[in-house]
Amino acid sequence: MSELRFSLADVAGVRLAVSPANETVMSMWALASPVHYAVHLPWIDRARVTLRRPEVAGRVRPLVELARPRCWLPDFLTPAARPNVEMAEQLDQIAATPPDVVVQDLLATTPRRPLSAYGRALLTEPRELLPQLVDAVRVWYDEAIAPDWPRMRALLDADVAYRAAQLAEGGAGQFFEQLHPSLRWHGDRVVSDDPFERDFDLRGRGLALNPTVFTERRVLWNLLEDSLPAGAYPVRAVGTLWEATGTPAGDPLARVIGPGRAALLHLLDTAATTTDLARLAGMSAGNVSQHLAALHAAGLVHRSRQGRHVLYRNTDAARVLLRASRGG
Repeated sequence: MSELRFSLADVAGVRLAVSPANETVMSMWALASPVHYAVHLPWIDRARVTLRRPEVAGRVRPLVELARPRCWLPDFLTPAARPNVEMAEQLDQIAATPPDVVVQDLLATTPRRPLSAYGRALLTEPRELLPQLVDAVRVWYDEAIAPDWPRMRALLDADVAYRAAQLAEGGAGQFFEQLHPSLRWHGDRVVSDDPFERDFDLRGRGLALNPTVFTERRVLWNLLEDSLPAGAYPVRAVGTLWEATGTPAGDPLARVIGPGRAALLHLLDTAATTTDLARLAGMSAGNVSQHLAALHAAGLVHRSRQGRHVLYRNTDAARVLLRASRGG
């Protein structure tokens, strides 16, 4: 069981963001243990082919050795993300990790399993070997994550918007209890039903929370209290991530309202922003906006503002049409 102790400043400092570095590093777990990540098999099949390429395998080896299944990750390798952070910025942040922090974070991972050969070498020569690890993360992102990043990002952004609305409407206690079944809010702390036995005093630094597609079952916290407080939690609707986008072949609804608008209705079982829909449907944001305006005028989509985001979702009328077009 883990506990995170909050002050008023920490409650006010809860923030949500998408971390491309987290996805890149944690994706190695799925690659190494596909039986536990069956939902990602379409990606795993492609990623394995990529990793077999000699020009990729050698450069990515340091990341493969550090991000092993059932092993803790050093905190510096999954830095707390801020809103709208880009991969290049997170790579620079990892590269700037002081050698003593690299050593400290690596040592914190050893209670569960010993370090790999590369991990032991990095422990003794952090300044010399850290650039190899940064290059490994960069190469793996470019080769295996970037081609699917728009699809992943759309799902993650939709989750951030949904959770932000929960936090605004229900407050911190309700927000954490809805974030994951293992979390409970007790007075001034979050209690996490997990095997990690972490105990953190956030000390006014707030808490960065990142949805991730590659977290299997639990919320994962920083290992060290001195690290910037952060947690990675399983994203909602991950089962839809690798579904084919667009209008199903032969969709009768497309013949009535047009393929573009039908494609959007098929995607709006879950609330999404215009940007989300553009990425998922492969349309321009302008085209999506035009279709949404027409669907809203026809009473087929509902829109609501959540902070800086406008979320769209199917109305009951749209759901009736979709059930009919899907054969039931």
